[in-house]
Amino acid sequence: MSPRAGKAGHHAGPRTLDTLAFVESPVQLLNVLEWAHAHAPGAGLTLVVLSPVDPMTRGQLRRMAELARREGHEVRWEEARGGALAPFQTVGGLTGPLRRARRIVMGDPFSRYVQLLLTITRARDLVVVDDGTATMEFVTQLARGERLVRWHRKGTRPGPRDLAFAPVSSSARRRLTPAEDRRVEIFSSMPIEEAPGGVTVRANDFSWTRSRFGPPRITKGADMVGTSLVETGVVDGDRYLAAVRSLAHTHGALRYFAHRRESAEKLHRLAVETGLEVVRPDLPLELIARRGPIGRTILSFPSTVVHTLPLALAGTEVRVAVCDIDPAWLTSTASPRAQGFLKGVTGTARDVHRLSAVRAV
Repeated sequence: MSPRAGKAGHHAGPRTLDTLAFVESPVQLLNVLEWAHAHAPGAGLTLVVLSPVDPMTRGQLRRMAELARREGHEVRWEEARGGALAPFQTVGGLTGPLRRARRIVMGDPFSRYVQLLLTITRARDLVVVDDGTATMEFVTQLARGERLVRWHRKGTRPGPRDLAFAPVSSSARRRLTPAEDRRVEIFSSMPIEEAPGGVTVRANDFSWTRSRFGPPRITKGADMVGTSLVETGVVDGDRYLAAVRSLAHTHGALRYFAHRRESAEKLHRLAVETGLEVVRPDLPLELIARRGPIGRTILSFPSTVVHTLPLALAGTEVRVAVCDIDPAWLTSTASPRAQGFLKGVTGTARDVHRLSAVRAV
């Protein structure tokens, strides 16, 4: 880790960098490792962790950073949100590597941090790896020339910060558009149906995950995967808990793998009211499931895992089942885009069993 994180580490020297990657979540880091395994085997890259403040996310990122080091990659940990001066220190410290890098790999093109860094780089090759289902929305917006807005905020009025940052966001969108001297690639396990002209799309089949973990021991029961739809203001909390309780009872689920953004208060209530064992994973669920033990059935609401788990668990007997979101569960402040987007997440998933929305009363 870099000295800024409190531990000694290696920083990029004055040489030209081949690949510089930016991640802000454990899933993004996992997908950078998948991209490197599939398309740059044996070539080390410099991986910059723009660390968030959430303790669970930080813990998973530290575990993933160790896996990256074992693969021969250099990891630079940046306390990017560690105070008022942190963004200036982070951007200032990364300016040199950004200008020397030939290729930039990023996990979240919606991130204001990443968008700002894109205005500095001179790299001719840009690669976007999955940050979950948000990749589907990013591709659609890029193809249509729309401003980059996260799906759960689509249709809402831009705030003062959005308006102030608009020139940077517009510049980043232009940088992510292929040109004569710039190549853009999307590395994804999501269904890409409307790729912009000139963008190269490569499939992520989780071959690194399958080669490093498992096969898992499979238990007889069912496991459930949590979602942060309540925390993002899309789904009503009471309706969500009632749906979880109904699904757990119907399918005999015993464990609930919490999403890293789920609140402690909600999870405590969920454990008390449903009897489920709440598990806080220390790695992305794709690795947890592949490592095992894992239930023969994995229950999920519309989320990234309905696309990724069938790939990570290919060749096993595990069945992934997805439950639709009833429109009645949506909050009054949910984006008008929410219901259509969630239906698209479910409808485009491959190799999953579809479950009708349960009664959440």
